[in-house]
Amino acid sequence: MLIDTHTHIDMENFAANFEEILENAKSSGVEKVVIPGVEPAGFNRILMLCEKYENVFGAVGVHPEDVDSFNDEAESIIRKFLKHEKIIAVGEIGLDYYWDKSKIEKQKEIFEKQILIAKEMKKPVLVHDREAHLDTFEILKKTNAKDTGVVMHCFSGSPEFAMECVKEGYYIALGGVVTFKNAKKAKEVAKIVPLDRLLLETDAPYMTPVPFRGKENQPAYVKYVAQEIAELKGISFEEVACATTNNAKKILGI
Repeated sequence: MLIDTHTHIDMENFAANFEEILENAKSSGVEKVVIPGVEPAGFNRILMLCEKYENVFGAVGVHPEDVDSFNDEAESIIRKFLKHEKIIAVGEIGLDYYWDKSKIEKQKEIFEKQILIAKEMKKPVLVHDREAHLDTFEILKKTNAKDTGVVMHCFSGSPEFAMECVKEGYYIALGGVVTFKNAKKAKEVAKIVPLDRLLLETDAPYMTPVPFRGKENQPAYVKYVAQEIAELKGISFEEVACATTNNAKKILGI
């Protein structure tokens, strides 16, 4: 069994064939998926999908690109949704310095606030970190986020940074990038990170793995991520599937 720990199949482009997407996933051995939130306006749809489909779980949080949507009302909404048994994490939250450097301080403030909510509600955090490794790591350490559990979503740092995260007890989630021929850094991360700290994800509809690169991603394709990691580590696909599934169950409680 495989678990896609991060997939945005709540997006409009999946609405018309959502059940087909889930069937494709099941046919590929993907038994559970986690849909993270990015801003409050989308939380209701995530919850609706969680309640309708047994193998769908959700998370709620404000993405760093959407920090303007975080206010007192958003905070109350996040807390309310986190009380639902199928909303299993706070995310996707974090820092992103790639697109917009004008709101760095606000991103840091909202990131820290959401970690504290997660700790209060006893939920792990799904962390988005793009070109903000040092600040992300400092905030996670400052807030003792490891106490509630940390998933480094779509990990893009160096092998050295990955091991610093592992030392803190964080989980490293890898997606389709690890299958790209020129993704040397991601491949080294996959090799060096211990199996008991790895998670699988697609980040669908983005980051589609080889052999479907260039097409829309979907949870079924997480098996290609597992296959690549197995090859890089010189172990069986079954070992990767078993370990990453157990890791997801442990950190996410599913």
